[in-house]
Amino acid sequence: MRPGREHRHRGGRPPWWPEGEAWPPQAGDWRGIRRGFLRRVGCLLAFVFLLLFTTGAIAAWFVPGREHRGPDGPGPPFGFLGVLLLILAVVAIGRAVRRTAGPIGDVMAAADRVAAGDYAVRVETPGSGEVGRLVASFNEMTARLQANEQQRRNLLADVAHELRTPLAVIRGNVEGMLDGVYPRDDARLGSVLEETAMMARLLEDLRTLAVAEAGALRLHREPTDAADLVSDAVAAFAPRAAEAGVELSETVAPLGELDVDPVRIRQVLENLLANALRHTPRGGSVRVEVAREGSRVAFSVSDTGSGIAADALPHVFDRFWKSADSGGSGLGLAIAKSLVEAHGGEIHALSRPGSGTTIRFTLPLG
Repeated sequence: MRPGREHRHRGGRPPWWPEGEAWPPQAGDWRGIRRGFLRRVGCLLAFVFLLLFTTGAIAAWFVPGREHRGPDGPGPPFGFLGVLLLILAVVAIGRAVRRTAGPIGDVMAAADRVAAGDYAVRVETPGSGEVGRLVASFNEMTARLQANEQQRRNLLADVAHELRTPLAVIRGNVEGMLDGVYPRDDARLGSVLEETAMMARLLEDLRTLAVAEAGALRLHREPTDAADLVSDAVAAFAPRAAEAGVELSETVAPLGELDVDPVRIRQVLENLLANALRHTPRGGSVRVEVAREGSRVAFSVSDTGSGIAADALPHVFDRFWKSADSGGSGLGLAIAKSLVEAHGGEIHALSRPGSGTTIRFTLPLG
């Protein structure tokens, strides 16, 4: 990707497309659905034609002045067989219409409720064939809409919660200084400035996450040495690791150059290192490793902390997810995931309680 060109998700997949499903949908599947639907329509038209033909033949039998002869003399052109075919055609068409009209009517009624904002509605009427696919697709659509609406509400609540604390600190300090309770010195002003910086970081993280998830993040790719990226990130966190009594090390295998945005990938490494140091006790260690795996490069950040519970592990990349002892905003891993995927990579978390945690991501080489 040339510098300045807008990011597109891996394989062109939109951010709302579910993980694990191929994008774009296989054209052959849709052609098969279309052919099956056309065959059913053709059968229905054949029944209608048979109904009209048989009805016309029977009606002609009753036309005055005309006589139809069968093998044994005057009689209807089709006799009992024609009447039987007419009945069968009527029954078949009635069943087809009933099986089609019922589910479609329920889908239409449910669609009106979705338009009114009720995303919990589901169509319970079973269907078969293409109508069954329509019902299943509609239910899946409403389930995703409901999940997205819940995520939106949770996001608003989480943002309000994260902003409430620094705003309360700023307001308390300013009011105290105005009322003469606190002195108007550099210490108080520094505390206010620190809280405003925290709010600025939170808002910038939210902006980065929103732009990345919308697929509009601009990546400035350039040939980058992976060893330099890791060395810079480790050097930046070395003083913090030394102060916390944590051993920080790196192991980088000889690699070719990566075609990445170095600023964004360093941001990923910094988020992972900050998270690892936050959860590693004194005397522990944090290790960064980089190795080549075929046509990809694998980065891993491992710590010797307390680990993550099995039920919490699937949620570590969710926005604002935090463990009980976490002091961050809960956006670091979510941002790392979005930035890695923006480069066409993948990221995973491996952990067991009491055995530390490893965050591993891969990027295309070259």
